[in-house]
Amino acid sequence: MNSTDTIATELAHMQQKMLVYLQAHWRLFLIEGIIFILLGVSAVVIPQFFSVVIVIFLGWIIVLAGAIQISRALFLRNMPGFGLWLSLAVLQIVVGYLLIADPIVGVFTLTMMMALFFAFEGITKMYWAYKLRPLPDWNYVFFSGVTALVFAVIILIFWSETAHWVLGLLVGINMIVMGWSMVKMSLRHKVSN
Repeated sequence: MNSTDTIATELAHMQQKMLVYLQAHWRLFLIEGIIFILLGVSAVVIPQFFSVVIVIFLGWIIVLAGAIQISRALFLRNMPGFGLWLSLAVLQIVVGYLLIADPIVGVFTLTMMMALFFAFEGITKMYWAYKLRPLPDWNYVFFSGVTALVFAVIILIFWSETAHWVLGLLVGINMIVMGWSMVKMSLRHKVSN
């Protein structure tokens, strides 16, 4: 058995396990898909608000992470690299505070970072869809990946004109597409009891 046959066998085994998992947990995927759709519609309706909310939320997460790292660093003062860990923690708190204090500037920064995220997400989803390809409705996951890549290109081309609202809008659309693909896949693999 050569390596190509081994890979094909392992891929078929993984696809069979994924099919069993989707059939066993289709309700969970359905509920998650519906939640994604509802959040996405909210973000599309008021994108500027969601852009600011995303930045403030991220700022608080970064501040919390910095506070946890400071606590750990102070608790383990004799740890090698204490000064570096403490400096990183302080930097996290400063960056988080800046996002919270001036979320509009944070929106512009995060919008550029979202372009990178959407590019990576799109490539990852397209790869995942390729792995799922023999299963029904794999093309919905592929479409979701293509959509994320298109968003990355749109952000990069029109960044200066639309950065204050595009983050919330594109995150909302992305959530709707992801939710829709999850709903479609869950209903396709629904097992009648």
